Amino acid sequence: MTVESKRKPVGRPASSAKSGGGHSQSLVRGLNILEGLAAAPGGLGLSDIAQIVGLAPSTTHRLLQALHKQGYIMQDAELGLWKIGVKTFQVGNTFLEARDFVATARPYLRRLTQDSGETANLAIRDDGMAVFLAQSESPQMMRMITRLGSRAPLHASGVGKALLAWLPEREVERILQSRGLNRVTENTLDTPARLRESLAAIRRQGYACDREEHAIGLNCVAASLHDQDGLPLAAISVSGPVARIPEARLVELGGLVSRAAREISEQLGGYVPQP
Repeated sequence: MTVESKRKPVGRPASSAKSGGGHSQSLVRGLNILEGLAAAPGGLGLSDIAQIVGLAPSTTHRLLQALHKQGYIMQDAELGLWKIGVKTFQVGNTFLEARDFVATARPYLRRLTQDSGETANLAIRDDGMAVFLAQSESPQMMRMITRLGSRAPLHASGVGKALLAWLPEREVERILQSRGLNRVTENTLDTPARLRESLAAIRRQGYACDREEHAIGLNCVAASLHDQDGLPLAAISVSGPVARIPEARLVELGGLVSRAAREISEQLGGYVPQP
């Protein structure tokens, strides 16, 4: 259903470039504040936020008050720290609801956790990074937990490599040039040759392995979900401590994850292309 509305001239004339620019600048600064708070679940003080947006505390405080009035942020009355508010969650959750693959994948994530005993994740690619959108936590006391919305380098994570493996070559090259291959741990694939060798293996076997490349002591197996054109839409993974996911278990988990990814892709009308 589409809703159309007639436009009426409101506010100041469009020719007022200074006013428009000022409003745009305030909007950008407000969004920068939200991004900064989203990256700090424990909250931030006024001085820290002012540093993030590069403004005087007085100006920053006015922006905070505007966001607070609209319900996008809240303040801890005891500590004075600012945090993400309910309305920001509601806006972000709309994105999840609009992407059918998140809802479609959830029962498969729960099944993966049940079958493997480990945490299962779903992530997408955004601005050259992997962003985690959904998770089914392991019942184990010692388990891998990723904060939803957190990011990981594509070249240094299971979900990231699973996504990279099926991207067009020109897109992979663009990401490598813009993001580089920074070492996250001593096991990170930090040269183009090593990474491309790994991507070729992922296409052959149908799943990616993260062998302590993103976090020491943590192994991960991931596979890509594909759209109707065979392109990577998202990726799912199973992650856990090396003690419970040793090298010998990667093939077993690879079969579980790649099968679930294929079933989700089929439900979404996608297909896994031939390597």
